[in-house]
Amino acid sequence: MKHDRQKSLPQAFESSTLRIPIADILPLRDLRPVIRKSQKYRQIASSIVEVGIIEPPVVVPDPLAKDRFRLLDGHIRLDILASQGVSEVVCLIATEDEAFTYNRRISRIAIIQEHRMILEAVKRGVSEERLARALNVNIDLIRKKRNLLVGICPEAADLLRDKHVALNAFTELRRLKPMRQMAAAEMMIAMNRFSLSYVKSIVAATPPDEFVEGKRPVNRGLTPEQINLMTQESVRLDRDFRQIEQSYGADHLDLVLATAYICGMLDNARVVRHLAQHHSDLLTEFQKIAELQMAA
Repeated sequence: MKHDRQKSLPQAFESSTLRIPIADILPLRDLRPVIRKSQKYRQIASSIVEVGIIEPPVVVPDPLAKDRFRLLDGHIRLDILASQGVSEVVCLIATEDEAFTYNRRISRIAIIQEHRMILEAVKRGVSEERLARALNVNIDLIRKKRNLLVGICPEAADLLRDKHVALNAFTELRRLKPMRQMAAAEMMIAMNRFSLSYVKSIVAATPPDEFVEGKRPVNRGLTPEQINLMTQESVRLDRDFRQIEQSYGADHLDLVLATAYICGMLDNARVVRHLAQHHSDLLTEFQKIAELQMAA
């Protein structure tokens, strides 16, 4: 296999990429037919034809089969390449420690990933017009995504790197000083809310001394009492986030193990028949959990 050196990679990944035969990569989930018919799928297929693969798929060595890999991120890209008759693809290799949680965090290309893909394409000499044509979007949108992280501190960008944050939410985050940006990103993650309206509420609750000079938003109808109340709520949320953060790892592991047990149990026909006959309400709930796991 051919090794292609990368200049710099996150710590979660090894220091090189590998060119891997697609036949040696095992996807961790099947793409539903509705995904292949979606506009997003067509956009990615068009961009691959136009400018090639910019963001490599992420794989981890298969512990059960030598020289084979499990696909963590890039299911759509790999499916498109296979449909085009491509036999090999350059992949980013995740470390074993990161493999457990990586595929549960990534389901589709997040906006910061798109930003980095656009920067890499421009660096390779692809024009913004060609990118816009490949992705079937307005060129102004390409420019906004290209400049996505201007004014965003690296720590906040890293926290949000795999989150589906509203594009205009970054405009609001630029108003804040770096420490407040990081706190805002942590609150967004803790609440699992990445909408523009939620980010605006965080900005509205920000103390005056935590704004970048000249970027504090105009107060549109909020009284000092309301701003003070929102600031107190922001502090409370930050405290709650710290408490959640302390127990997240153990809770996440328990949830993953319980879900895997339920999915395995539903593979047993005798167990399913027993549940259907004596505990149909539990069977219904177990099936919902299994469906959510399959969709993840």
